[in-house]
Amino acid sequence: MTTTTALNESSMQAREERVRATTLDNGVRIVTEAVPHVMTTALGVWIGAGARDEALAEHGISHLLEHMAFKGTKSRTAREIVEAIEDVGGDLNAATSLEQTAYYARVLSEDVPVAIDVLTDIVRHPLFDGEELTREKDVILQEIAATYDSPDDTVYDLAQAASFRDHAIGRPIIGTPESVTAISKSQLQSFMSRAYGPDAIVVSAAGAVDHDALVARVDAALGDLPKPTLTDASDAEGDAPQFVGAATASDVPFEQAHILLSLDGPAYHAPDFFASQVFSSLFGGGMSSRLFQEVREKRGLCYSIYSTAWAMTDCGLFMMHAATGADTVSETADV
Repeated sequence: MTTTTALNESSMQAREERVRATTLDNGVRIVTEAVPHVMTTALGVWIGAGARDEALAEHGISHLLEHMAFKGTKSRTAREIVEAIEDVGGDLNAATSLEQTAYYARVLSEDVPVAIDVLTDIVRHPLFDGEELTREKDVILQEIAATYDSPDDTVYDLAQAASFRDHAIGRPIIGTPESVTAISKSQLQSFMSRAYGPDAIVVSAAGAVDHDALVARVDAALGDLPKPTLTDASDAEGDAPQFVGAATASDVPFEQAHILLSLDGPAYHAPDFFASQVFSSLFGGGMSSRLFQEVREKRGLCYSIYSTAWAMTDCGLFMMHAATGADTVSETADV
């Protein structure tokens, strides 16, 4: 036990020595972890803003902005953006959540300069071309339609809305057909000016990375990014989200009934956050979990069942999800 502890402590200390962080004068943060013996680098530009920072009239704008960032900048066309990364064998993608928007890539170490150039370009200089905007709205409408066809997506949207009624967190990240269609170029520009300020940006990289070289490149690309001058409209409803809860259901016919039970859960910074993660693993995190053994193995009520502890900075949910037949909904929910 003593030897194991010493090895763990040595490993943690070695990792801490590989992690470096730098903050530019304007507030942009750069964090890297050099990983020995690898030839690739995973890096990204993370924005501390997402769907919860939208006013009601902006519903879906974070996700639309993420899409539009790839549709051309002052120096690159949409095709040139993706070809710059894929021509060197890399991957490029992005994601929008309730509290963050991430633009990320994975490349060979020698192609880090190309990747950071592309990533900083798309988050700082998107054109928001009118024709591209119209076209991308149609793409997102298809994406929304796909979620309507998915019972998994539907049940989570319903639970989110019921748990945090009348708050941005209770709205679907992707928006609605009506809200997305109504968003204008000027709204995109205004939201970006407000939400993509230097204090909200973290550039991170792990793998074969030179911290000082990356800092120099980020400084050249984002070091003169000004801080927002527009009024902050985050949490347009005002107060922090409060868990409410309710019973709700979809009337869309599916082959299975998806049940999601949600309870108020701890936020990221709550003292019992990590305890909730351990509990979820024991309760519904695998084939040996209580839920799996009782509901599937012992009673045969479903094929898929699990729990998850989902957290944000100031709220969270503890959820149990099961997919079962229409005639066993009540019994499954009771168990």
